Amino acid sequence: MTGATSTGIRRRNLIQRFTDLCVRYVERFMPDPYLFAVILTLVVVVMILLWVPGASGSGIIQSWYQGVWGTNNIFTFALQMVLILVSGYTLAEAPVVKKGLNWLASKPRNQVEGALLCFGAAAVANLLNWGLGLVVGALLGRRVFARLSNANFGYMIAAGYMGYMLWTNGLSSSIALANTDTTSKLNVIYTLTHQVVPLDLTILQPYSYVTVIVAVAALALLIWKMAPHETDDQVDREALLASEPAEAPRNEGPRTFADRLEGLWILNVALFLAGATFFVISGFALNISSMVMLFTILAAALHGTPIRFIRAFTEAAKTCGPLLLQYPLYGGIVGLLAYAPDTHTSPLQVIISSAIVAGASVATLPFLNFLGSIVISLFIPSGGGHWAVQGPIAVETALQMGQSSPAYLGKISMSVAAGEAVANMIQPFWLLPVLAIAKLNVRRVMGYTVAAFLVGFVIFGVAMLVVPYV
Repeated sequence: MTGATSTGIRRRNLIQRFTDLCVRYVERFMPDPYLFAVILTLVVVVMILLWVPGASGSGIIQSWYQGVWGTNNIFTFALQMVLILVSGYTLAEAPVVKKGLNWLASKPRNQVEGALLCFGAAAVANLLNWGLGLVVGALLGRRVFARLSNANFGYMIAAGYMGYMLWTNGLSSSIALANTDTTSKLNVIYTLTHQVVPLDLTILQPYSYVTVIVAVAALALLIWKMAPHETDDQVDREALLASEPAEAPRNEGPRTFADRLEGLWILNVALFLAGATFFVISGFALNISSMVMLFTILAAALHGTPIRFIRAFTEAAKTCGPLLLQYPLYGGIVGLLAYAPDTHTSPLQVIISSAIVAGASVATLPFLNFLGSIVISLFIPSGGGHWAVQGPIAVETALQMGQSSPAYLGKISMSVAAGEAVANMIQPFWLLPVLAIAKLNVRRVMGYTVAAFLVGFVIFGVAMLVVPYV
């Protein structure tokens, strides 16, 4: 009887039943992320036709083209985001980091411990660099699952991805970093007020890190309680371990001049020292470009020789194919949101943002921006690109209320960042590199992240209601 109870029918708690429901509906209705982007594009076109007076077909097509390939494209920002991801992946594949991940993966005794480990490691990594966080969660999830006999792979990978909810409160937060860079096109606050908002007024504020602590505790509890009973016996665990990038075989013949150059570790050291020196000369400036540089030179140093670094970087870049395919589509959506038939007509992005903050007060503006951010993130799943759309309305609304202090404007920017972080749990764009590493379908993961979205919505929503008073 005991054996039947433990392996047969087991009562599911409320969270497990809700998660199972989410998984079933996601598996039934969730399209491929590329099709999801196409559908969102069509939805925006319909919204323009309904809400933007005087909109024309030719104007809509031209604005879409400008956002994808024209003068208003997001290619520079897209490349920065891809490089953050690739540099983070390359760092995670460095021998010393890889050895540490393998050691961690050997510790869990069951799938709950494994999932909590994946989440915890990914959460810490995301606070350092979101690209590293995405990769660490996926790589660790793959290693942990391969070592456990009774585990659900989708659940394991989803737990690691939940750590991504914290990246906007970390050192690679694109909105917070843009606030510090007067040369960035994304620095909306500087453009409108000529003020710089340092990190100690955004991600280093108590309202930011206390929210992170609460979110970590709540998500850990959710992961524990949502653990599924079904296992993934159909997944080939040996194939997962075999798919790990292998060390390239050494050339047994006489070493050529090219071979010696490829193994010249001093070149990587020189690159690291040059980058580190610039970072010191710049006054330890943290912005998107400097984060890319720091993780690139650190990865180069930890890989030892140039050829190892090159191979790891090339392998990491393979996970970005889906992103490179979809970034232009979301650039097109950005162009569509900014479309206006003439200078007297408001574009859709202004209509949506203004409607959301209509009637706002100093106390409610951060929360309303948070809600608006979740909606806009479905159409623009990128913190920086998203801020370029919603930021001007959010900041101008604050200025109209007489709130021009860097501290309050920093709170406004973080409210937008918080909405984007939470919305990532139901927007599949940033799941793509994770799925590429895990070799999973999006439907196997997003059912679990829907529950994480609800938890994040409550925690970050409450934080945005409290923010004006701290």
